[in-house]
Amino acid sequence: MIARKSQTGSLAFLLLCSVCLTAHAADKDDGFISIFDGETLTGWEVMPPATFKAWTVKDGMIIGDGDKGKGYLVFENKEIADLELKFTYRFPGKGNSGVSIRAIKDKTKRRHFQSYHADLGHVGIGKQVLGAWDFHTPGRKEHRCFRGDRLVIDAQDQPNITPIEGGLTKKDIRKGDWNTVHVIARDNNFKLFINGKLASEFTEHQEKRLDKGMIQFQLHDPGMIVHFKDIRLKILK
Repeated sequence: MIARKSQTGSLAFLLLCSVCLTAHAADKDDGFISIFDGETLTGWEVMPPATFKAWTVKDGMIIGDGDKGKGYLVFENKEIADLELKFTYRFPGKGNSGVSIRAIKDKTKRRHFQSYHADLGHVGIGKQVLGAWDFHTPGRKEHRCFRGDRLVIDAQDQPNITPIEGGLTKKDIRKGDWNTVHVIARDNNFKLFINGKLASEFTEHQEKRLDKGMIQFQLHDPGMIVHFKDIRLKILK
């Protein structure tokens, strides 16, 4: 009887180990790759170059200092279309930042870049920034897609906005602390999640849209500090 219990216990232990190893392997094989090594800005470029002092690395995080320049930290692969991007951010004080995707140089020269911009800011900045999508697309209507909005743009560039049920609220965001972001861009659909909750989403059926481009972390204003870490990317086929 004792031997049987021992065998049963050993079998249960082996099964548990197998499950743990399988889960670990699945986690490693989720398709995401780290694009920030935690120590340097290798693989990244500062735009404009004159603002390179605004971006530094310390204690495993990227620090953007608005007093040292306004601009972008740009990932080396500048031709990305569909993606999933995960990272963690923090505002020690007040600030306005975010991440642009499918960014390209603006031929109209009204902006430096055209892009779809997932807006981030300190708690209290307002739903038109924190958790919103911003359209940096001169020559087109810059539609509203605030936190809590699900926007659909039809083929005639007309918007339809409905509320997201059970989506991100101000209470879900940790003031002055780390928050996680998950951006998904797949064809003409774009989602922004913060701390596991959908903040805003848009789908556009218009032909005139951005197909591929750069990933850019933004430094928006003088006097602000923003931190980024744990940046991981999955390029979707």
